[in-house]
Amino acid sequence: MKIAQVSSLMEAVPPKLYGGTERIVSYLTDELVELGHDVTLFASGDSVTKAKLVAGWPTALRLASGMRDYLAPHMVMLEDLANRADDFDLIHLHIDYLGYTTLQRLDVPFVTTLHGRLDLPELQRVYEVFSDVPVVSISDSQREPLPHANYARTIYHGLPENLLVPGDGKGGYLAFIGRISPEKAPDAAIRIAGRAGMKIKIAAKVDKVDQEYFAREIEPLLAQPHVEFLGEIDDSRKSEFLGNAAGLLFPIAWREPFGLAMIEAMACGTPVIAMRNGSVPEVIDEGVTGFIVESESEAVQAVARLKQLSRKRVRQVFEKRFTGRRMAEDYVELYERLVARSQPAKLKLA
Repeated sequence: MKIAQVSSLMEAVPPKLYGGTERIVSYLTDELVELGHDVTLFASGDSVTKAKLVAGWPTALRLASGMRDYLAPHMVMLEDLANRADDFDLIHLHIDYLGYTTLQRLDVPFVTTLHGRLDLPELQRVYEVFSDVPVVSISDSQREPLPHANYARTIYHGLPENLLVPGDGKGGYLAFIGRISPEKAPDAAIRIAGRAGMKIKIAAKVDKVDQEYFAREIEPLLAQPHVEFLGEIDDSRKSEFLGNAAGLLFPIAWREPFGLAMIEAMACGTPVIAMRNGSVPEVIDEGVTGFIVESESEAVQAVARLKQLSRKRVRQVFEKRFTGRRMAEDYVELYERLVARSQPAKLKLA
């Protein structure tokens, strides 16, 4: 099958540091190539992929100096995609709704994975207008704020099976990884660790939009003796960071659509303590891969129970449910269904 994968230009594929969506695009694209498909990736020029790369911009926009209009390069990339559309059996978008107007006017089936939050009021109108566009949710809970979209399937994220390796968890600390923002609640993670009498290591980036929050709410907490702030880390450091941790704290304060950090920890055999919110109950098997809690007090209690869990079993669940190969096979099944559905329409037009 000839497949186009279309990524955001904000980060490289895979991202140099933080970037959940572009990381998933990378894993999916490479797995599709391994499965024997002819894949073209539309992404920034500093991306690294097993597929054919079409550069929508020379470098990732987030790291490009002097960039003021992030939408313009995406529009140029979409026009390039439209001009090449007949080269593909299917187009897979990872840029939300940006391509809908263009691709609806072409005779090529396409699908969009919705990677972000769907509880924004503006999206209600978008999916009333584009009610027939097939979309993929990354958890069932993600759908709840936007129930009328044309969901083709829920497909959970996956990681390359050998990207991260299990550790023994004997580092004597709890881990927090991802992004410093109110919805990720790093302040709660610091409090939980402190109350549990554990050290916490924080590997996270601070976006420009969250700089004020970081300075006001989080930076003062970093001076506490049980806290170590590492900043952003790349994939090469994650196995050591997560594998040495006794557990991952995931105290989210929002409807997390998926939570890639949870399965990264599981790949390292590290159990997760997570607030019951968004996708958490779909990802974490209670009492097997971690504990789902309702409050910080429950999280503190759960820390004392981490040693009851088998790290080997945590890794086994990851291998069964959250590998990149499983993710790619799920998407191929969907692609084939969408392409088959488009054939009668094409024949009728002919």
